[in-house]
Amino acid sequence: MYKDKPFQYPAGRRKGPWFLQRRVVALVLVMLAGLSWWFGLLSPLSFATHKPKSSGSSKGKGSWNWLGETSTVDWDARAEKVKEAFKVSFEGYEKHAWGDDEYHPLAKNGRKMTQNGLGWIIIDALDTMMLMNLTTELEHARQWIHHNLTYDQDHDVNTFETTIRMMGGLLSAHYLSTSFPDVYAPVTDDLSPDMYIEKATDLADRLLGAFETASGVPLASVNLHTMQGIPSHADAGASSTAEATSVQLELKYLAKLTGEIHYWEKAEHVMDVVDANNMPDGLLPIFIYADQGTFRGNNIRLGSRGDSYYEYLIKQYLQTDLQEPVYQAMWNESLAGIKKHLLTYSSPSNFTVLAERPNGLDGNIEPKMDHLVCFMPGTIALATTGGMQLDDARELVTWTKEQEEDIRLAEELMKTCWGMYTVTPTGLAGEITYFNIHDPPLMYEEFTTDNRPKGPASLDSSMDDSKRVGTEDYVIHTSDQHNLQRPETVESLFYMWRITGDEKYREWGWRMFESFAKYTITPDGTGYSSIDSVMALPPPLRDNMESFWLAETLKYFYLLFSSPQMLPLTDVVFNTEAHPFPRFPMGKLFKTGWQRKPRDKEGKVIQTASVSSSTSLQGVRAATESAADMHIQTVLAEQTSAIVETVASALKTAAQAVTQETSIPAVADAAAAVLGAGSVAGEVAGMVGGS
Repeated sequence: MYKDKPFQYPAGRRKGPWFLQRRVVALVLVMLAGLSWWFGLLSPLSFATHKPKSSGSSKGKGSWNWLGETSTVDWDARAEKVKEAFKVSFEGYEKHAWGDDEYHPLAKNGRKMTQNGLGWIIIDALDTMMLMNLTTELEHARQWIHHNLTYDQDHDVNTFETTIRMMGGLLSAHYLSTSFPDVYAPVTDDLSPDMYIEKATDLADRLLGAFETASGVPLASVNLHTMQGIPSHADAGASSTAEATSVQLELKYLAKLTGEIHYWEKAEHVMDVVDANNMPDGLLPIFIYADQGTFRGNNIRLGSRGDSYYEYLIKQYLQTDLQEPVYQAMWNESLAGIKKHLLTYSSPSNFTVLAERPNGLDGNIEPKMDHLVCFMPGTIALATTGGMQLDDARELVTWTKEQEEDIRLAEELMKTCWGMYTVTPTGLAGEITYFNIHDPPLMYEEFTTDNRPKGPASLDSSMDDSKRVGTEDYVIHTSDQHNLQRPETVESLFYMWRITGDEKYREWGWRMFESFAKYTITPDGTGYSSIDSVMALPPPLRDNMESFWLAETLKYFYLLFSSPQMLPLTDVVFNTEAHPFPRFPMGKLFKTGWQRKPRDKEGKVIQTASVSSSTSLQGVRAATESAADMHIQTVLAEQTSAIVETVASALKTAAQAVTQETSIPAVADAAAAVLGAGSVAGEVAGMVGGS
């Protein structure tokens, strides 16, 4: 037995007094129902078809009749199996690689990423231990953090990964330990209750060096000791778009906790710079230059380097209690762009495929899905209901046909991701999957809700390779057959079950967990490893346990099999490493701090005179930088006059004032008067001051 299991959770595992036990309650209900029917007080038909919205229990399939649940599935017992897998994984790490940042369960050794180690595995797993109520393991981890963890180390780290795993893990541990002190693995070690937040703040201050760029977009890496940002050694120094735009949840929550507004402003400014590029249909290339704030190339995908940008759009909206609608608008625009450009169908079974456009939106579609893309079904469902249960959301007067369509899309994409598992002999998905598609491709927006293609109704089939449903659709290349214990599909299963209430998602998750348990465990049963090929039986082990196996994959399995009362989706938002943060109102201290340029109904930026003119402010800036001190005033006046001349004739008087031989400050004032805004005046005045 595991000690210190909170009494409050899960209720289904404890027996109450005799008069609350299930048999007695069921007998009483039968008698009452019979009497009610006999006296005509209830219609048997209407009672039999009643479907409760939520059982609040972690037992049963959720298949209801007039007597209640009929399933005998013990989901609590399945959650315990997940906990056992975590304990095995963590025990091996504790014994053979404690304090290391990597763990090799076959060789039974580890490796530190820095001289003293960063606690990569320990901190990433903190909140999973807490949710599973593993008090002994948690106290051991806390002692290591207190005595050994320091971020003042002369070493380069990835800005994004360190933020989501380390800062995210510390912030989540702080949230759970302070908001639920007696529920999730309560400890009695007398260490400071502020330990997590103090470590997170120290780390954040070091990571902020990556944001010290001309544009404010963070560099790919940062030295923790010097606090200096470091450009990527590849991709011409560009940062990953997903990495630059997926640190916002962490920094904004830290700002809320500490009251330090600069964390918030750094995070928000990145979103402003990114959005100012005005990329069509909300679909962004996967690289961005930190010094310029502009994109590199035109590769569009929701897999690696693109994925969590879209995830964090809707989650920023939810994190601040729906008080930043700009992020919902950006999400809606991006989802519409995905439907327009990236959704196609496999052949012959019509699985929905979220494909790529490696050569831009005008280039050919590539029917390829990284396993990373499988975060999308759950994220679409989350965005559609805001975390509410689907039945409740449908009762709102604001529910629309488009939201109904989005739920259908989430269900179809979920089926596609589940198919990545069912088509392999191991029951595990490869890192990347390609698809055979129709020629020419069938695109999502070519159809309506009534005639849109759907994937197979069921993926259950014979385990014979030639008879698996989808065998002709899915293509897994030899180089893509490895499995890194990734969480994205079980993550989406968790969201889909919580939101739709459909028990099939739990059943799919259980089959997936059984495959992990069977094929990734080490021969001596003391650990779990990523594997080299999902197509080989038995699969060769890679001898590496990823930190996200503990932080994400096993956590989402545990939540999938546990009560929905554990961390309700209407109360929390999970970062991209599965660390839960609370939703919170912004209050008076914080604000979005930027506004989008106005857009038309199709999402295109409405061009103003100052933007569309061939002699734009950008031309002014370029001329300013290249001119000599004496020449700069003349060029600046001429360029500004040209901008002003494009404005409506109703403002002739002001425009004429600009064309006269006046001083540069006068030109700036005239430009401000003509355009009716302070933005151009500020830019021009800034250039004048610089000269």
